Amino acid sequence: FPSHDTKRIEELRKTLPEKPADRRKRLQAEWSVPEKEMAAMVNAELLDTVEETVKLGADPTKARGWWLGEISRLANEREVAATDLISVTAVAEVINLISKGELTDKLARQVVEGVIAGEGSPAEVINKRGLKVVSDDGALMKAIEDAIAAQPDTAERVRGGNIPAAGALIGAVMKATGGQADAAKVRELLLKHLGQ
Repeated sequence: FPSHDTKRIEELRKTLPEKPADRRKRLQAEWSVPEKEMAAMVNAELLDTVEETVKLGADPTKARGWWLGEISRLANEREVAATDLISVTAVAEVINLISKGELTDKLARQVVEGVIAGEGSPAEVINKRGLKVVSDDGALMKAIEDAIAAQPDTAERVRGGNIPAAGALIGAVMKATGGQADAAKVRELLLKHLGQ
């Protein structure tokens, strides 16, 4: 059995498509996904979809979560395929915006709803619905100062070291920004402002 034949067979093997089972193993390792989650993706026929979303730069865990969660739920309700509701590109875009901190999960859900409702691309939905995360410190500081002015007693308690009391102020700021601020950032700015 001459060696060039072995080489030829090896080359042919490389051109063959990857076996589904091998691909599953490879993706499972690459994404470090538990077997149960992997099976769920395969059963929902969403493995290709999740893989395409990841190829567009989305975090594998988030890609899996969105396709198997919110989007599958809506697709089941309407008895259509998940990819008929929303494109892989749109989902990847939303996930990348979450990773960049430009959308919270809650806002992202509204963006996905908007895209599914036919309001355009994620960027268009964000513009139309005004869904940007308020991360501008100036705007946040104004909301924080307003909250402190409205609840001076609470602010005093926080100044005195009662950190849990800050919850009421953070809540007020979140309400003032329509839930579009990053709560962790609000907390950090607020405590700093009150000398904590």
